[in-house]
Amino acid sequence: MSSSTQDLIPKLNIGKTFGALFIGVTVAAILFGVSSVQAFIYFQTHRGTGTTFYKLAVIWLWILDALHLTLIIHYVYYYLVLNYTNVGALTEIVWSFKLQIIAEVFIIYGVHLMYVYRIWIINKGRSRTLPITVGVIVILNSGIAIALIWALYQCHLFSDLTKIEWATFITLGTMTFTDIVIASSLCYLLATSRTGFSSTDSLITKLMVYIINTGCLTSVCSMTAAITCAVMPTNFIFLAIEFLLAKLYVNSFLALLNARHYTQDNIDTNNSYPFHNRHGVYRPKLHIRASEDEELHVSRKDVFTHPSDEAVHPSRHIKPQQSFAVTTEMNSFSSV
Repeated sequence: MSSSTQDLIPKLNIGKTFGALFIGVTVAAILFGVSSVQAFIYFQTHRGTGTTFYKLAVIWLWILDALHLTLIIHYVYYYLVLNYTNVGALTEIVWSFKLQIIAEVFIIYGVHLMYVYRIWIINKGRSRTLPITVGVIVILNSGIAIALIWALYQCHLFSDLTKIEWATFITLGTMTFTDIVIASSLCYLLATSRTGFSSTDSLITKLMVYIINTGCLTSVCSMTAAITCAVMPTNFIFLAIEFLLAKLYVNSFLALLNARHYTQDNIDTNNSYPFHNRHGVYRPKLHIRASEDEELHVSRKDVFTHPSDEAVHPSRHIKPQQSFAVTTEMNSFSSV
């Protein structure tokens, strides 16, 4: 045995090292299943739209996500199955460990670029300062990730990872910062797009909740990985948490793509009572003031755009520019 192996044996804790990696791979596989279901829902709800940029992006992210899962499975399989009696192999870094970091970087910064594209679309008709600023931040952060990959490929033993902790901390910190910037930008653009119509404003609020929740989820995961790396650098718990990062980013992006589908279903369900009342089965008396009733009808027209509504209310006036802006921003979240 080499001296490094002899030093490793008394310190090796299978539960906190490769046991943690096994748990991380198991949870990552579950999250991959969730992302696959979300991708299926997205394609089902956009069947008649042909080949679009977002569909190609979803396919590309799903392929990268599947590749990442394959690499981390091989990584754990190599140590726990192929070399379960070879203690010396536990000190060496296998090729799939390094390659899965590259796949993870492509996934995370690919999702960031997709968010930048969304900000650009929602920001249509306004100053381009915000989307350009966010895009520059994402590009600069990708350079930091490239530095991490370069430093990682200089390591051949797990003991060498302690020498590049600085790259790990900087990369995870910039990921968290970028998540906060993107979530804040999207929420700002949506908040400034309120129209005063209850249904439209409710949809915008729900989208903002989706954005905040998904941004917090990925940020908390990044910070947790950084903290565990700083507190427990001799075990692999932080690596197991990093396994989940790519999966959470893919799921968060797909959840935002499907967000309008879910919220639209809720609006359809909540606003279905006027159509049921036409059959004369149950007609509850609604004590609503005239102004509130008028606002309710106008908001439904803005969200669903029934042609028959124009015939019933030909004299209703809506600000053309405001209606166009709302339609543009809501359509940008429909991902068609």
